[in-house]
Amino acid sequence: MPLCSFPTPIGECALAWEEDQLTGFRFLHRPDTQGSPPDWILLLIKRIQLHLVQGGDDFNDVPFAWQSVSEFQRQIYHAALEIKSGQTATYGDLARAIGQPPGASRAVGTALGQNPWPLLVPCHRFIGANGKMTGFSGHGGIQTKLKLLAIEGSELFAE
Repeated sequence: MPLCSFPTPIGECALAWEEDQLTGFRFLHRPDTQGSPPDWILLLIKRIQLHLVQGGDDFNDVPFAWQSVSEFQRQIYHAALEIKSGQTATYGDLARAIGQPPGASRAVGTALGQNPWPLLVPCHRFIGANGKMTGFSGHGGIQTKLKLLAIEGSELFAE
């Protein structure tokens, strides 16, 4: 599977794709590129780099490889895309958005932790019901989550 790494203000990132679908996004420790990126990947890289400077992009139009995740994950990720840059919601809010009771928030959190497209499918915009920061599967954990929220202008977490 082709992979293209690129620098950002918060460190090295990478995109993986197959044909015309995005199969993954990663935060990396060091550069790693395998394959030649098509134009649509190069454009997405520019969008991501700009977003990580000024926030504001929601990546709703990215051609994600939805078939690579379960139906439950797909529902969660589609609902997560509705939370816009600069906003946060709770895991319980996300559970309710897909027709589940707030008690399903642990399953929602687990699915977000398995998100193959962190940042693009904005799992970093979700917090605990008590307003507490919870884990982030990307490189740097909660510190990266806080940086992303600050870049996006989230008032609760601005640095």
